[in-house]
Amino acid sequence: MTPVILWTDALLFLLLFGLGFMIAMVRRREHLCAPWRRVFRRKLGLFSFLILMAYVVVGVLDSFHFQPEGSGQIISVLDVVSGRLDQKMEKTYSAPLATHLLSRELVEDENGKMQRVYPPLEYEHLLGTDKIGQDVLYKTLKSIRTGLLIGTLTTLIMLPLAILLGLMAGYFRGWVDDVIQYLYTTLSSIPGVLLIAAAILTLQVMISNHPHWYETDVERADLRLLALCCILGLTSWTGLCRLIRAETLKLRELGYVQAAQVFGVPHLTIISRHILPNLMHLVLISIALDFSALVLAEAVLSYVGVGVDPSMHSWGNMINSARLELAREPVVWWSLTAAFSFMFVLVLAANLFADAVRDGFDPKGQSL
Repeated sequence: MTPVILWTDALLFLLLFGLGFMIAMVRRREHLCAPWRRVFRRKLGLFSFLILMAYVVVGVLDSFHFQPEGSGQIISVLDVVSGRLDQKMEKTYSAPLATHLLSRELVEDENGKMQRVYPPLEYEHLLGTDKIGQDVLYKTLKSIRTGLLIGTLTTLIMLPLAILLGLMAGYFRGWVDDVIQYLYTTLSSIPGVLLIAAAILTLQVMISNHPHWYETDVERADLRLLALCCILGLTSWTGLCRLIRAETLKLRELGYVQAAQVFGVPHLTIISRHILPNLMHLVLISIALDFSALVLAEAVLSYVGVGVDPSMHSWGNMINSARLELAREPVVWWSLTAAFSFMFVLVLAANLFADAVRDGFDPKGQSL
């Protein structure tokens, strides 16, 4: 068994390490622990957090990749934990909890007569199977990692740009503010889907012309996923930048900031000690909301064919492949329903947790 570390795996592990370090730092400071205690004392906040953690556990298990001895296939720990659902294939469609295939086959009976019957399934499938007989539950679970990576990595790429440019525009004002406003106004005027589609198609041509960058199809799909995160991050920072700029304009006029400027405190010190800490509640709430928007954006982009690689499991690819399934007779509804349900629960939990964070960090809120 040979361990395989993809680019997105390394970034995810680095993110988890940074998150653990932040948690350790927060626990040492009472004024930082108090708001989070208010968040988790709310039943809705705790419940949504547990749902998010369940998704994170599945995504982390799917990020430990390895290559079995004598096999050119790259699998993850999730494949093993799930009982190798990827190998439990049927011939074609089967409904959830069904015992037979959805389509009839011509079979010879004991008397030598040919009859059209529904063949029995070789395995049990909780959410049914797709056109090629692959387990829908397996595809849905494998899509969790893609959704989490799109939401988290893109947010982390977008966050430094939004915070840095927003603080500079709001604090220094003048020509710095004019240049940054011109930059994000110009970027916002370009249709986002067209900009992302152009970047993805250009990148796809570049990856096709450089096959030496990757050794397997899994690495090629992972490289495209990482590039999609970067492209989404570089095109989605404008909204948070506007919000931070407006809040910084208000904070720089407060008395303690004016006093620090009069006493000659360096600008960097004022920004890091007086302005940035008072913006973090906006950043935390925006992270949760942007995460939800980016998960939905991946589904839309994959639906129009400019999202993740078609060979990679994602809810967008599942929804895209389910278009024709809804037009057949009988209707194959379970692939679309499974992808939509898992994506809906993730986005809803993220939004509810964002509401709980907003209430917990609001100084005017109710004290629990």
